[in-house]
Amino acid sequence: MTRIQELSLRITSCDACPRLREWCQEVAQVKKAKYQDDTYWGRPVPGFGDPKARLIILGLAPGAHGANRTGRVFTGDESGKWLYGALHHFGFATEPEALHRTDSLQLVDAYINNIVRCAPPQNKPTAGEIQNCRPFFTEELRLLTEKKVVLALGKIAFDNYKKFMQEEGYDVKGLTFAHGACYTFDDGRPHLVASYHPSQQNTFTGKLTKAMWYGIFQIICQLLDPTDV
Repeated sequence: MTRIQELSLRITSCDACPRLREWCQEVAQVKKAKYQDDTYWGRPVPGFGDPKARLIILGLAPGAHGANRTGRVFTGDESGKWLYGALHHFGFATEPEALHRTDSLQLVDAYINNIVRCAPPQNKPTAGEIQNCRPFFTEELRLLTEKKVVLALGKIAFDNYKKFMQEEGYDVKGLTFAHGACYTFDDGRPHLVASYHPSQQNTFTGKLTKAMWYGIFQIICQLLDPTDV
């Protein structure tokens, strides 16, 4: 068993946040009408992808009827359709749609994790819940030793990664969240790209358009392979 696999087992058995565990289990029992025949995962959701990935994608938390149902990050909801659709288009995923942890989709040179591993009510984890989950977040990032670009989806993910960089001894002055912000470094740390989260709140209202979203991945591809773009 690899260290990331061992970490994933510890994540799925975590019960550090009673509010989140109760909520995930309640959602798994009550279910959404369209998923009444599904057996919900109902547990903390580990990261997913290529352990040697150069691209690391940071989200906020599992969706109540997405990852909390399917057992895989960004799988089974509208956010996932946007994320995996783009990953497939740009060569980071073997399939354009993620349905369930048991499907055949694989990531290539990409890895996805969340700041918080349990679905929170109203998609709003508390500061204490973020802190409780932080050791998983930092350990996973340290195990992903080939990372070259980090994509932070939303300000909370961005700020938590900035805190991680600071803990690793890097200067974070001047790093502010804005959609399309791109920070490149020559001191050995991965480049940092910021994007609005592909949540329904952002995509349905037009705050994040498909052109804006694909533009983020064009930036990423240029950072990873500048001679190919």
